[in-house]
Amino acid sequence: MGIDELDRAILGVLQRDGRVSNVRLATEVGLSESATLRRTRALEETGVITRYTALVDSKSVGLPGNVFVHITLEKQDQSDLDSFEEAVQSIPEVIECYLMTGEFDYLLRVAVADATDYERIHRSRLTPLPGVARVHSSFALRMVKETTGLPMGDAGPGDARSFVSDV
Repeated sequence: MGIDELDRAILGVLQRDGRVSNVRLATEVGLSESATLRRTRALEETGVITRYTALVDSKSVGLPGNVFVHITLEKQDQSDLDSFEEAVQSIPEVIECYLMTGEFDYLLRVAVADATDYERIHRSRLTPLPGVARVHSSFALRMVKETTGLPMGDAGPGDARSFVSDV
């Protein structure tokens, strides 16, 4: 599916507010309600929009800390990668996991209450993962920027097409 400027405008608004009404969405992007609804459904059906979700404040639920963890595996055979990736799926504290190039194999973002909580996760969940040779951890001191939205073009500030969701 080709994405045009109007689709990008719709995506920008939806990234900012996934609960926006179709009437409001149509007004913001300058289309009729029926055309906006048709385009939004097409974006959903083709997988451009993968899901809608609520963003939860981590401090409010007792998980104010972020730890970035570099994992190096003993071997990088496909079966070792598959085993690690399958096992890491079951760790609820791992918020993100990326297969990387460079000095380490995986980068994880782990949500924690504090250093003691991370020590528990490190000992009971991370080091027992299949094939782990080395775990290197870095605590985030302060979040400088967080966004959930992708950039939707080169339009100026205030234009729905340029929206980036700041949380």
